[in-house]
Amino acid sequence: MTTSQYEAAATNAAGGIAILIIGLVVAGALIWAVRLGMKVRRRESRTPRPDEHPTPPPGGPVRESREMREPNEVPRAADERERLTPHGLQASGSKRSQDQQRRRWNPGSSGSFGSGGPGRG
Repeated sequence: MTTSQYEAAATNAAGGIAILIIGLVVAGALIWAVRLGMKVRRRESRTPRPDEHPTPPPGGPVRESREMREPNEVPRAADERERLTPHGLQASGSKRSQDQQRRRWNPGSSGSFGSGGPGRG
């Protein structure tokens, strides 16, 4: 064998040993992570037993309330130099509507964009 072949073989062996060492380091890190996870899990509080789970109130489950809402008007500044700040707005973007009757669907007045329907007319 020539000198270049010996050097190539030595380089190849060194690369193989480096890959083996990196593999062992990764495997060690994974084992350490699993052991750490097990230790953390042991320190956590246990899961509740079935009799410790929350129960619905005596009057039964809470019902959903429905109401018609309408948007709040954005307040206008008294002067053009004044600007609207967040604390000048109301907490909610909508308020309870005076008319609580639900709007009904009218045939021919509904449809999504591109449905081919005439839309509201």
